[in-house]
Amino acid sequence: MARNTGPVCRMCRRENMKLFLKGDRCYTDKCALERRNYAPGQHGQGRIKVSDYGTQLREKQRVKRTYGLLEKQFRDYFKEADRMRGVTGENLLVLLERRLDSMVYRMGFATSRSEARQLVRHNHFIVNGRRVNIPSYLVRPGDVVELREKSRKIARVNEALDGVMRRGVPSWVELTRDAFQGTVKTLPIRAEMTTPSFQEHLIVELYSK
Repeated sequence: MARNTGPVCRMCRRENMKLFLKGDRCYTDKCALERRNYAPGQHGQGRIKVSDYGTQLREKQRVKRTYGLLEKQFRDYFKEADRMRGVTGENLLVLLERRLDSMVYRMGFATSRSEARQLVRHNHFIVNGRRVNIPSYLVRPGDVVELREKSRKIARVNEALDGVMRRGVPSWVELTRDAFQGTVKTLPIRAEMTTPSFQEHLIVELYSK
């Protein structure tokens, strides 16, 4: 499957926003955006006039890169959100947050979504008693996500769980640290999706053209 293997810090610089793609590094002075707060490339420090279309495109790219999706995947999520009842932009973000890799990240088992995706792909998690290794699996309220018994000694996972308070655990999930278990309490709440902050209505405007 195609995936991005380039330096992810360039993405944050290109979008002029912390996308938190490098986990704990993003909270330190080593963050690339803190050191070089301009777009990458030889023309990165030049003055750029951005059109309405450019603003909408950048917002779409920010969301797509934050969740680690390709263009076709992202468009499919938008189509699904558009078919659902309610506000399309909010539906889109809720769908993306319901992905298993995103839930694993939110629960604190990993310091970044890419790390969470790798853990899921390597069969480290059980959902409702069944092993699931599909990062795009959509969880539902009441689902229980648990780290497998054999995986509970992984140092990286334990370090992430010990430092989970740095990011905080959102209200729609509940983490039981000692049991290496997380429960999806409700659907994600748009008001609490503040890191990073998105303007999803711009994405709707972009795809509505």
